[in-house]
Amino acid sequence: MSRSNLLFILTGSIAAYKACDVISQLVQRGHRIRTVATPSALRFVGPATLEGLTGEPVRSDLYAAGQALDHIALTRWADAVVLCPATAHTLNQLAAGLAPDLTGALFLAHDRSKPFLIAPAMNPAMWAHPATVASVEKLTGWGLRFIPVAAGRTACGEDGAGRLAEPALIVASVEAALA
Repeated sequence: MSRSNLLFILTGSIAAYKACDVISQLVQRGHRIRTVATPSALRFVGPATLEGLTGEPVRSDLYAAGQALDHIALTRWADAVVLCPATAHTLNQLAAGLAPDLTGALFLAHDRSKPFLIAPAMNPAMWAHPATVASVEKLTGWGLRFIPVAAGRTACGEDGAGRLAEPALIVASVEAALA
C-alpha cells in the first residue's frame, strides 16, 4: 500500500480512545494523517496524544487564527477522510447539511470523488433511533461508506449494536477504500 494522506476526524465519544489505536496503526503502515477533533472529542483524548501519534498539530476550531481556509486545504490534501468515532449528533448534523463547526465545513467542502468513511459509535438506542437510521441512509445515498458497527456491551453498560468497529476492521476498510 502506498503512502496516502488521510484526514481523520474524531467526534465526542468514549470510543475516541480506540480511534487513537486506528491512527497509530495507519501511521505504522506508512500513511500520513492529519487530525481534526471536535471540542467534545478533546474531552476524551487530548491534543498531545493526537499530535504525538501523527506528528501534526490537531485542528479543532473553524475560526482559529491562520487556519481560516483549513476546511478547504485539508480536504484537497486528503486522499480519503475517516470520521471515527462518529456520534449520532454528527451523523444527523451532516445529513442535514449543516456546517456550524470545522467538521461540518470539512464535510461540505469534501471532494466527493475521494472516499469518505464513517465508523459510528453510540448507545444502541441512539443507533436505532429513526433520525439516525434516516441520516445513515441519506449519507450512504450521497456516497459515504459506513464501517459496520459492532454489537455487544457499550460504555454505558447496555448491550446491542452501536459499538465502534474493532481497529483492525477500520484499518482494513480504509486501506480497501484507497486500493
